[in-house]
Amino acid sequence: MIASAEEVGMAAPQILQVTVAAAQAVAMVGMPEARIILSEAVIAVATAPKSNASYNAINQALADVDAGMIGQVPLWLRNAPTKLMKDWGNKEGYIYAHDVPGGVATQQYMPDELVGREYYHPNDRGYEREVGPRLEKIREILHGGNGQTNGSAGNDSSDGQERNHNNG
Repeated sequence: MIASAEEVGMAAPQILQVTVAAAQAVAMVGMPEARIILSEAVIAVATAPKSNASYNAINQALADVDAGMIGQVPLWLRNAPTKLMKDWGNKEGYIYAHDVPGGVATQQYMPDELVGREYYHPNDRGYEREVGPRLEKIREILHGGNGQTNGSAGNDSSDGQERNHNNG
């Protein structure tokens, strides 16, 4: 399972499901028949396209946390289960991505200190060949390159504050 996540990663994300299923099947079936299941899982991992982009991304993000680069969660992303939290402005101005054209809300999700940081950089192998261009389109939308107006996807018109600082 570790190899499927760390070595194969998003180049073939379904391989993690294969290895988890193999581990469960081995526990249910037992040896000696489980050797066939293990063989299939090993072959799937060994022959899958490889990417450590997710592994690198989480390591970079954790390095920022370790360096104290964490900042405050934007108010519109904070839960507001109490009246006091609502009075503070929690959740106010949140834009639900499913309510905007294309399903990408041009709203800041990262703390101010991290705006512009990009952690995930897919390679050109396997499924990441599809993820890369999709991520570039998303980043273009977030950085204002598609002509989408703030009115449809990124401004909280209730207080006039622009909230379309973007990140990817």
